[in-house]
Amino acid sequence: MKKFLIVGLGNIGEKYNNTRHNIGFKILDELASNEEIKFESVKLGSIAKFRFKGRTFILLKPSTFMNLSGKSVKYWLTKEKIPSENLLVICDDLNLNFGAIRVKAKGSDGGHNGLKDINGILQTQKYARFRFGVGSEFSKGRQSNFVLGEWDDDEYKLLPERLETSCKLIKSFGTAGLNNTMNTFNGT
Repeated sequence: MKKFLIVGLGNIGEKYNNTRHNIGFKILDELASNEEIKFESVKLGSIAKFRFKGRTFILLKPSTFMNLSGKSVKYWLTKEKIPSENLLVICDDLNLNFGAIRVKAKGSDGGHNGLKDINGILQTQKYARFRFGVGSEFSKGRQSNFVLGEWDDDEYKLLPERLETSCKLIKSFGTAGLNNTMNTFNGT
């Protein structure tokens, strides 16, 4: 039985629920809803599990806050005996237009503090990441306010379709593999 750890990055707390920075949590919530599963509070996060085409998907929303996500990721990889090639981390990306999708096999943190912490704790950059574009419609020095801000009306209208595509991407990662997933979803 192949297992996959799908990590959505975000910040815990109601005030962050609909912020751009919490797109990782939002995508996992959508997938859990589609699969009719619930998250359970556990050590260092919330977990939900489902099976699809002979694979087990373990969805993790770390409870350590975005910039300290590495501890939670390492704990659950170890506990579930999941190799890093079966890890997919979902995060927001300011360098991509709203809703744009980019899946990569490895890479730097690109200035994202959640990825920076994961890279440091895992001591590797060799794990798949799914970057969801949130755009960069902010004035100089206002980056933090922008990512911690809520979606505007236009983005909110387009979000359901983007969430649905994101759920398909996650299932593809576990069933069709990373390369096929990149070929299918990058640029969509």
